[in-house]
Amino acid sequence: MPRGDKSKYTDKQERKADHIAEGYEKSGVSEKEAERRAWATVNKDDGGGKKEGGSGRGKHTGHPAAHKGGEKGGKAAASRSAADRSASAKKAAATRKRNAEHHA
Repeated sequence: MPRGDKSKYTDKQERKADHIAEGYEKSGVSEKEAERRAWATVNKDDGGGKKEGGSGRGKHTGHPAAHKGGEKGGKAAASRSAADRSASAKKAAATRKRNAEHHA
């Protein structure tokens, strides 16, 4: 199997990669780089292709990367004071309001 061969990936993994790549392209990343990042994310999430190999068994998908966000965000917010969080929330609300007026 040559490098880059996607035959061992499931349909779900391919859809996931397409969806991730679309998101990167929307944020201005080139198509080739978006594709590379998308497959890297799928590999990090699932540990490679999940279709049956020589043993005749597929592999379980645990989605480890998808669970990191809340962990990290919680720690960051917990280390800030209530006043800091409140100020940040007010600033964000003002920005959203300003952007809504600008786009309307």
